[in-house]
Amino acid sequence: MHQSFIYSMTRIRRGYVARKRRTKIRLFASSFRGAHSRLTRTITQQKIRALVSAHRDRDRQKRDFRRLWITRINAVIRENKVSYSYSRLIHDLYKRKLLLNRKILAQIAILNRNCLYMISNEIIKEGDCNESTGKFKRCSPENELREGIVEISMIKIDKRSSK
Repeated sequence: MHQSFIYSMTRIRRGYVARKRRTKIRLFASSFRGAHSRLTRTITQQKIRALVSAHRDRDRQKRDFRRLWITRINAVIRENKVSYSYSRLIHDLYKRKLLLNRKILAQIAILNRNCLYMISNEIIKEGDCNESTGKFKRCSPENELREGIVEISMIKIDKRSSK
C-alpha cells in the first residue's frame, strides 16, 4: 500500500521566473547573429558586451560631435578671413559674454554664413574699439559714431524675399 501511494503522486512543474528572465534576454538579443541569439549563455555575454559598448560610445559620441562642430566653425571662419581663427573667435565671444555654444555656432555656420560673418565682424570691431580706449572698457557712443561702429541688436530675415 505504501508503494502505490508513491507512484500515484503527480508531477510538480517548475516556476516561471527563470523562463521569464531568459525570454526577456532573448528578446534583447533577437537581432544578434548565430548562437548569440539562440544560446542562453552566449546571449547573456553578448548582452553585457553590447551594453558596455553602448555606454562607452555615448561618451565618445559627445566628443566626436564637439570635434565636428569645431571643425565646421573653423572652416567657415578661415574661408572668410585668413587672419581670424576659431580660437580667437571663441576667446572674443567669452570676453564679450555672448552665450553661443559650439552646436549653435556650427548650425549658423552651415545654414547662414552671413550671420556668422556679421557676428565675427562685430566682435572684431568691438575688440578694436576696446583696444584703442583701454582694456575691457566700453566705447562711448560718440566714439562709436565717429569710427562707424554699429551694434547689431536683432537680425531680421524676411523669408518672402529669399524665395
